[in-house]
Amino acid sequence: MIHVLTLALSALVIAGCMSQRPAPAVDRGASSSARATAQATGGPGYYTVKKGDTLYRVALEHGQDYRDVVAWNNIVNPNSIKEGQILRVAPPVAAVATGGGPVVAQPVVTAQVVESRPLDEPGRPASTPSAVSAEGLKREPRGGKEPYSDEAYARLNKGGDVSPKPQVAAVDPKPEVKPEAQPEPKPEVKPEAKPEAAATGPDDVAWLWPSSGKVISSYSEAGNKGVDFSGKSGDPVLAAADGKVVYVGTGIRGFGQLLIVKHNSTFLSAYAHNRKILVAEGQQVTRGQRIAEMGNTDSEAVKLHFEIRKQGKPVDPMLFLPKR
Repeated sequence: MIHVLTLALSALVIAGCMSQRPAPAVDRGASSSARATAQATGGPGYYTVKKGDTLYRVALEHGQDYRDVVAWNNIVNPNSIKEGQILRVAPPVAAVATGGGPVVAQPVVTAQVVESRPLDEPGRPASTPSAVSAEGLKREPRGGKEPYSDEAYARLNKGGDVSPKPQVAAVDPKPEVKPEAQPEPKPEVKPEAKPEAAATGPDDVAWLWPSSGKVISSYSEAGNKGVDFSGKSGDPVLAAADGKVVYVGTGIRGFGQLLIVKHNSTFLSAYAHNRKILVAEGQQVTRGQRIAEMGNTDSEAVKLHFEIRKQGKPVDPMLFLPKR
């Protein structure tokens, strides 16, 4: 008999284990796989180094500070990048606070209604809430009562309106108050516009001419990526807008002594062929500040080559500079 009971209990345990459903498998590596694929193929936010590229030119073409590109890619020597190397040229996206796992929507649970039952009568059905006897919830006027008398009885038999009528107190008319006369507004005097006023462009960048020299070469999509100013060696080069110096040097071929200022997350300005740079990397500059001296480094003649770049792409500076 004991042997039979043991076999029956074993069969029940095996059946219970077989009835349990396997836990669903969740692929949490999909986002990491997508990022790895984008990096391997040089997708959005990445750039594949080509022959002749320098880290400084790659950063300039994508509107980034080269030091940020160095940090994003853990580069030890900024002067040594290889052809075919894939670089991150956009800021890394912060990880999701939930750790990348799926977000599970929980149903909203409403509180159950608590029924009230008398303690001394368990079988009695729940009572419904009684009407509130607050004064503000009454819908009918309260009936008037008065003591019995012959006069009251006579008034009731007449069937007329027995309720006393309220007396309306006479209101003395108030004297009319006339509004005081206001002085006529004086015409607004607008200040005269000063010459060489800064123009406000997209992203609230107030631009200023970087040189007082004559424009000798205009912007061209197929050729010149900025405008060139004539001048003499040593002429002042001014910051076209407030910003931070993100590059000083000769690491980009064809620009000579180059200075780059980052104004915000959208705009950069570049100043090339300088004889001398008067500011340092990381320094904050203000619009109109003297930042360099005009020269002819890596150029056949003395000139200032000036560029405005939007998201790393060159645009026509004449669309942003104020009219002369």
